[in-house]
Amino acid sequence: MSDKVLSLADARKEALKDTAARQRLAALFDPETFTEIGGLVKTGCDGAGVVTGCGLIEGAPVYAFSQDISEKSGAVGQAHGSKIKKLYDLAYKTGAPVVGIYDSNGAAVAEGLDAMAAYGEMLCWSNNLSGVVPQVSLVLGVCAGPAAMLAASADFVVMSEQAEFFLNAGDEDASDGAACAKAGIAHLVEKDEASAIASARRLLSMLPCNNLSAPPICDFSAPGAAVNAGGSLWEAIRASVDDGSLLELQEGFCTDSAKVGLATMAGSTIGVVAASENGVLTSGGCTKIARFVTVCDSFQIPVVTFVDCEKFAAPQGHCFKGGVREVAKLAHVYAEATTPKVAVIAGKAYGSAYIALAGRGANADYAIAWPNAVISALSPATAVAFMKGAQITAEKDRAAVEAEYAATEAGALAAAAKGHIDDVVDPSETRGALITALDMLAGKRVSTLPKKHGNIPL
Repeated sequence: MSDKVLSLADARKEALKDTAARQRLAALFDPETFTEIGGLVKTGCDGAGVVTGCGLIEGAPVYAFSQDISEKSGAVGQAHGSKIKKLYDLAYKTGAPVVGIYDSNGAAVAEGLDAMAAYGEMLCWSNNLSGVVPQVSLVLGVCAGPAAMLAASADFVVMSEQAEFFLNAGDEDASDGAACAKAGIAHLVEKDEASAIASARRLLSMLPCNNLSAPPICDFSAPGAAVNAGGSLWEAIRASVDDGSLLELQEGFCTDSAKVGLATMAGSTIGVVAASENGVLTSGGCTKIARFVTVCDSFQIPVVTFVDCEKFAAPQGHCFKGGVREVAKLAHVYAEATTPKVAVIAGKAYGSAYIALAGRGANADYAIAWPNAVISALSPATAVAFMKGAQITAEKDRAAVEAEYAATEAGALAAAAKGHIDDVVDPSETRGALITALDMLAGKRVSTLPKKHGNIPL
């Protein structure tokens, strides 16, 4: 055997040595499907600090990189960046998702501005692919500085509880999974690496390969119990979608205001929104919903919004003037989204809340309501104060007049009679009504006005 062949064998053995980075990729992909790309790339005598390649997740092609902290602490330099850039380029050409596994102590300081240029190129490519292919960040170690910017640019961020995720060292009170969940940075936080990788696999299995592909179709079972009008919106959603399919996202962020997640309906992926869980939608809840609906719209994932919202409000201690911007952002996203949108008015839908979340003129392709829904330009209390004061008598107090107004003039049947909603259904019939509506909207295609982009009130 020639010296050159021996040299190649030695080089491959050194390049393909077993590390945590490769173990993570092996766990991410279906067994025996991972193919490494650029395994021989080096920085001087050392490896590039990142393993890149492609494989299958639930049978679908996915590209992934995994930072290798065993090589120069996973430092990001020119070679490191070039491998990831190559991965983005392949994802762009083939229309496959990208997963980034982050575990690095930072930039290769010795490379100076070349390291900064590498970060810049990666961030540019990530943003160029935004809305074209799904991107998932798996934060399993340290993800700091420019890497945090890159990871947060993905559509979804999945973390282990032990990971660290921050922009500037010392500026954050906490950077672990719990803190990132509360801040809305992480969509899913799991107790360990294995659980985080499993969650990323489940998430990817529910997403289309790219913005031109249809959402995946899977086997399904109907939920075991019908919708109960007396429960929370999230429980109503759980009872409407396929059994066991509901995956809540950003669970720790503004949970008392809004909930969002992915699920399947008759085997096809949908996005679900609960707005809100306590009748009040805060500015943080608006941001949470707006971001989620934007991602769903990018990949033509239908959005089903359950509404029980009487007003918008700022979080305690904040001036609502800032909240107006967030409400405008929410309304902008719903109005601009061209993916199928179905609204279920399960309780109150007053004024701005109705317009932004369920109004047919602004956003909803199809709107249904439960019989007890109250749909009104004003709250019953305000409407009675302005228009029904004369009906308050000794025999009929204010509360009775308000209840009568809510049941008649602001009731679901009255809204349906005026054409403001499409149907009124019993809560137990919600799943069937949603399946019918989504089937009807499956071929929805909308051409928008030519423009570079809308000016969303960020």
